[in-house]
Amino acid sequence: MTFQPFKREQLYLSTITSGADALARTYGVGIELAEYCTAYNMDQYFPETDALVQQELRGNPRRILHGPFNELFPCAIDPEARALAARRYRQALALAMQYGVEKVVIHSGYAPWLYYDCWFEEQSILFWRSFLEDIPRGLTICLENVLETRPEPLLHIVDAVQDDRLRICLDIGHANAYSQVPVADWLQIFSPWISHFHIHNNHGSSDTHSALADGSIPMAEFLPEAIRLCPAASFTIETTQAGADLLWLQGQRLLD
Repeated sequence: MTFQPFKREQLYLSTITSGADALARTYGVGIELAEYCTAYNMDQYFPETDALVQQELRGNPRRILHGPFNELFPCAIDPEARALAARRYRQALALAMQYGVEKVVIHSGYAPWLYYDCWFEEQSILFWRSFLEDIPRGLTICLENVLETRPEPLLHIVDAVQDDRLRICLDIGHANAYSQVPVADWLQIFSPWISHFHIHNNHGSSDTHSALADGSIPMAEFLPEAIRLCPAASFTIETTQAGADLLWLQGQRLLD
């Protein structure tokens, strides 16, 4: 069977990998900044975080930013909680523009023990419609599945908002760990809306961010299908051993 491998410009390395910046330059791939997943790095720890980020980005024009997510719920019942999420996301988007980033990944905020699916969908649609009113056209927000047990709620949100600045980041490790729906089905259902992927593996019981070949997701079959269905999407290797993962991709002829 023949298939299209990754184009270098499609592939990114998360900075959760030590030395991701050097690896990215060696392989000619992009960087996804994980430093601002924790919001206080945009505040009291900003000077040292910014210095690190500037070094990681040096000489690499392909950049994605992972937005903050701790205690942030865009679907929250309390309007003050929604306001906090909006403020933190605006900070992240301002940094994205400062760093020359055009794509920002943001967690959906779904918490199954807090929100019924109907509330999650309804409040998320209202939040994102309002939030996107002030967002420049050059930025794309990619909503990432985390604890979702099925793909439909996130699909309904993006479909209802109907704005090309809001797309989906399919995190296949999260889908494998927290859902009984096969990862291949998530891909088929989400594919028209996917702008970005997080790729890492696990054995289905917890979110371990294991190497691409270390888990129950059949990566050698999944990735070619993802490239075929979403040829314009980007992919971030979100493991702590991206060097070994790049070699594995080459061995599978998924990276030239």
